[in-house]
Amino acid sequence: MSFSQIDYGVTSRVATITLKRPERLNAFTFAMRGELVKAFDLADADDDVRAVVVTGAGRAFCAGADLGGGGDTFSRREPGEGELVDGAPRDGGGTVALRIARSLKPVIGAINGPAIGVGVTMTLPMDVRLAADTAKFGFVFARRGIVTEAASSWFLPRLVGIAQAMEWVATGRVFPASEALEGRLVSRVLPAEELLPAAYALAREIADNTSAVSVAAIRRLMWSGLSASSPWEAHAADSRLMAELGSAPDTVEGVTSFLEKRPAEFPMKISEDLPGSVPSWPVNPYRV
Repeated sequence: MSFSQIDYGVTSRVATITLKRPERLNAFTFAMRGELVKAFDLADADDDVRAVVVTGAGRAFCAGADLGGGGDTFSRREPGEGELVDGAPRDGGGTVALRIARSLKPVIGAINGPAIGVGVTMTLPMDVRLAADTAKFGFVFARRGIVTEAASSWFLPRLVGIAQAMEWVATGRVFPASEALEGRLVSRVLPAEELLPAAYALAREIADNTSAVSVAAIRRLMWSGLSASSPWEAHAADSRLMAELGSAPDTVEGVTSFLEKRPAEFPMKISEDLPGSVPSWPVNPYRV
C-alpha cells in the first residue's frame, strides 16, 4: 500500500511508521489520519510484525493540526468525514488514538522533535514513549479556544495523574523533554542520535524473546484493566486466559526452552491463535 503523508516499512519484525510532512513539521491532516489508521491495520494483520515504532521525518514529530486553513480550521469538515459518535462528527485525533489503543502489537513512540496538540495526544495510547533531548511538548488546546481531543482526557490523567495533567492542559504551555520525563509522560530522554537506536533495541527485545500472542493478550489486559471497577475483574480476565493458554503450544515452548537453556521459538500466530477471551478494548458503546 502506498502512502503520501506517512511512510510504512517492516524490518527485522519491527514496523516503522514515519509521519512524513517535514516541510509542515509533520502537521496532522485528514489524509494523515486515514493513512495512520491503515498503517496500524497493516501492522496488526502481519504476523511478522512484533512491534511498531512511530516517529517523525525531519526535525519534528508532529507540530499539531495543520492550521493552514486559518480560523475555521476546526469547523471545516473534510469530504468523507461523516462518521458520527453520539451524534457529533468524530474528532480526527480520536480516530487515530483509539485505533492505536486497540493495536495487537506494542507501540513505541520515538518522539524526535516538537510534539504539539494532536502531535502529543496521539502518543498517549502508545505503550512506551521515548523522547530526544530536543523534543518539546504542548497540550495547547486552551490557547486555541478548543478542548483536549484524541480521548486525552481519559488517557493523560491515567498516565501522569490529574494534577500534572491539569497543569499542562490548563496553561497550554510548551515544555521541554526534561519536564516530560519528570512528569512521567515519557520513559526516557536520549540524545537525538540515540533515539531511534534505543526504540529499535526495545522493539527487537520484544520481537526476539516473547510470544506474540502473550504480548497481545497482556497489552489488552493492561489497558482494559485501567478502567476495571475492581481487581476482581482483572483476576477473572487473568484466570480465563491462564486457563486457555496454560497448555497452548507457546506455553509448552516457553517452559521447554527455559529448561533446555535455549532461545524460544514460539509457534503461535496472532492471526490464528489469539484466544477468544482476550478483552475487546476499547469497546465502542455508540456503535449500533
